[in-house]
Amino acid sequence: MQVITPRAPGHDRRAIVVGTLVGAILLVGGLSIAWLAFGTPFIQAFTPAGRPGTSQVVVGMLAWAFALIAPATFIIVGVARIVTVFDGVAGARPRRTPASRLNKVLGEDHVVASRVRLPDGRIVPEMIIGPFGVAVLEELPPAKITRRHGTAWEVRTREGRWLPITNPLDKATRDAERVRAWLGGDEQDYVIKVYAAVVAPDASLPRTATCAVIGTDQIPAWLASLPPQRSLDASRIQGIVRRVKELA
Repeated sequence: MQVITPRAPGHDRRAIVVGTLVGAILLVGGLSIAWLAFGTPFIQAFTPAGRPGTSQVVVGMLAWAFALIAPATFIIVGVARIVTVFDGVAGARPRRTPASRLNKVLGEDHVVASRVRLPDGRIVPEMIIGPFGVAVLEELPPAKITRRHGTAWEVRTREGRWLPITNPLDKATRDAERVRAWLGGDEQDYVIKVYAAVVAPDASLPRTATCAVIGTDQIPAWLASLPPQRSLDASRIQGIVRRVKELA
């Protein structure tokens, strides 16, 4: 199974290298200044002796101020820059989606794409491409922070407030429609079938005519139940994969 993950903006290889290099230069520079100031007699050359004039006193004060402040500043800023770069890289790692956790279960004829940003700017949480066409999955938020009253859904914020959210089943259905419209944008003599499903731990959540409700362990069986699309050969499936990669 192939997995397509989105690129993290601002955290490409060049940005990582440049950020780490700048941080290392600042860190080494701070250590070098500290060694020069306190490990060699260099700073003593700026220390006034005898009865110094005003200019000598000013130069000496500036030299010692630089020797005391600059090393710590350079070191702190350099370390902070390096930590920021690597924290950003760690934070940019995409969260694993329900289907991407099934890499040992789904076959090689399946391609999973997470957080696909469509040309209209909308983000589809997860898409699975296979012989059946395309399946769009929507994962429910954790049960402890969501509640529903019929078709109305709410999510609890960190402050404890309950705010309305879009019905996940309706959202999955609309995402599937957007994907279908996007894939059918080119002039072609076949229609790509797009299915929608919500991944939910609550088996009592009723499905709709346009959206299935399945558990994570039911994803392989649900995909296997989707009829193969005869109009999709290997080259056309690769064409879909290629278009999705262009958006990643």
